[in-house]
Amino acid sequence: MRVLLGLNSMREDAVQLSADIAKELRANDFIPCVYGKMSMLAGKLGADIVETPGICSLIITVGGDGTILKWGKIAAEFDLPLLGVNMGRVGFMAKLEPSEIDRIPEILKSDFTVSSRMMLDCRVYRDGKRVFSEKVLNDVIVSRSSVSKLPEFVVSCGDAEVSRVRADGVILSTPTGSTAYSLSAGGPILAPDTECVEFTALCPHTLFNRTMIFSDKQKITVKVFHYQNSRATFSVDGGKGIPFLEGDVLRITRAAGSLRIIDAGDDFYSAINTKLMTPLK
Repeated sequence: MRVLLGLNSMREDAVQLSADIAKELRANDFIPCVYGKMSMLAGKLGADIVETPGICSLIITVGGDGTILKWGKIAAEFDLPLLGVNMGRVGFMAKLEPSEIDRIPEILKSDFTVSSRMMLDCRVYRDGKRVFSEKVLNDVIVSRSSVSKLPEFVVSCGDAEVSRVRADGVILSTPTGSTAYSLSAGGPILAPDTECVEFTALCPHTLFNRTMIFSDKQKITVKVFHYQNSRATFSVDGGKGIPFLEGDVLRITRAAGSLRIIDAGDDFYSAINTKLMTPLK
């Protein structure tokens, strides 16, 4: 069985831990593999190079939730289950800690179960032409630029306008993303197997501000109206901000695929208790 390693190559400790995982895999008749830009680490990790993730049976990520966000889209594209080893501060999606990597061969040899995480399809249209398209695992954020005055954000669900507000921005998140930026902005925590889209405004200039939950079957749109040369950007899963102009239309729908995460540690509610109810150290 080929196992694809996806890691945060900027962290030396993640590279070393990935080499240790590759050694565990080799010792148990699995073939550790790398792909794309990770190929330059093949020798250091003791891994084979593959041309496509599709010939592997699953992906193991080494890093924080950001690493899972990156490799999770590859996993979803090729319908590969993913097992995360956490080297971040919180790590909601990662099921194992670095001290538990000796469990990996046992997990892979077992009839492991997976939990399915819905994804979103984000598209931006400008003058009627699509200028951006990407799958979303956590969230899409449309926000004012750092030195900009407050624009007006308009959010619609289907054909109905549901919010028109001056704010720092708006967040559209999956249930998986409900424990990320949306939580910090006052949004609720949603169980990861819930099928819906969460809308939370960022610091709205209003006395009335509540998160709204939309059906995953709805089409959601976001538009912006600028005020005194205000500027806005949008970003997907914590990526680089991209200019969002007046007249642009952002459309959110449920994506066709989903991410399958291997269940191999604490369940979601235990993770909430451990990682959010206790102050970070």
